Amino acid sequence: MNAPPMAAALRTALRGNVRRYGMVIALAVIVVLFQILTGGLLLRPLNVTNLLLQNSYVLILAIGMMMVIITGHIDLSVGSVVAFTGALSAIMLAEWGLPLWAVLPLALLLGAAIGAWQGFWVAYMGLPAFIVTLAGMLVFRGLTLLVLGGESVGPLPESARTLATGFLPDVQVGGVHLVPLLLGAVVAAVLVRVQYAARADRIRLGLPAASPAAAWGGYTATAAAVLAFCGALALHRGLPVVGLLLLVLITGYAFVMRSTPAGRRVYATGGNEKAAMLSGVKTRRTAFWVFVNMGALSALAGLVFSARLNLATPGAGTMFELDAIAAAFIGGASASGGTGTVLGAVVGALVMGVMNNGMSIIGLGVDWQQAIKGLVLLAAVAFDILSKRRAPGGGRPAGDRAGRPEKVPAAGAAPGPGG
Repeated sequence: MNAPPMAAALRTALRGNVRRYGMVIALAVIVVLFQILTGGLLLRPLNVTNLLLQNSYVLILAIGMMMVIITGHIDLSVGSVVAFTGALSAIMLAEWGLPLWAVLPLALLLGAAIGAWQGFWVAYMGLPAFIVTLAGMLVFRGLTLLVLGGESVGPLPESARTLATGFLPDVQVGGVHLVPLLLGAVVAAVLVRVQYAARADRIRLGLPAASPAAAWGGYTATAAAVLAFCGALALHRGLPVVGLLLLVLITGYAFVMRSTPAGRRVYATGGNEKAAMLSGVKTRRTAFWVFVNMGALSALAGLVFSARLNLATPGAGTMFELDAIAAAFIGGASASGGTGTVLGAVVGALVMGVMNNGMSIIGLGVDWQQAIKGLVLLAAVAFDILSKRRAPGGGRPAGDRAGRPEKVPAAGAAPGPGG
């Protein structure tokens, strides 16, 4: 007698969570597929470590790009900003002899200033972000060529190389590094606790929630994935310095977007700008600071990328903006704004990274790699649009500028999406 309501509740729960967990499942499928196609090379400890090091800059950019897209904008200039800030950082390190501890804040300030310049035109002058950042892409690519004079600058000092390729001091027992294992246990416990609390909140609010069996299956899968990844790092050389940097960034931004008024204002601005303004959100200021943040993260990515290459080149950062945008959309961002999570951006970046790495191992050419990545991006955006059309109410996207205000969290309300 209760079967129809239970079935309806289950279907509603699946619809509400398919965009959140669909790419996690897709990532798992992609990993298994390339593990088979590469004859087991993909998940070897050395390759897992290289996968983290090679995609560190994409992960940094994806976090900032996700926030930009949540506000309903786009940033096409990040690749050129990476090249420009990386070039100036390399000059300060290699030619001026400045220490890393002085260059790092200077690079972040430079990136923030670039973001403020673009954010001013978008937020306060009302110019489309597509046009402003397209102009920025051309301007900062040209400035990169001007600063470098068409030549590479390097090598960089050991302190800079350590940022991108170094490893934390560790204790070994039988050839196994303990720091990644201990850190993995803590991260797994925290993620399981967050998932448990989210399910408890849904039950408390009377919303559809996964069954206990499905929930514990998800907890187990999350913990197993984190421990397996950290175990692979422990069997190679331990935790990379950039891995610790990424952990701090992901944790900090996830907390800000999920649990602070600043994060709620970002979601509100992208979800429905007019409703957010009526709720007291300073939407222009919010959009401005999102671009400032994107500029600072681009500068950090530029420094990490230059440190990994051990030099700055005029062609650095090419197509990085597309990698970051693809990571955000594959990770669940909505083209209409108001939707997306930091962890989703991380998953999207890992999807791109695993695909790049796996296709390179099996010997696919760059032409095929670009074509396949393009199809994956198209499929992710199509999935977003189709899932909205099938949603109750006709799938009208939140923040429909021509429609009536949807349910949008005010500055002090709890955010709909997670961080």
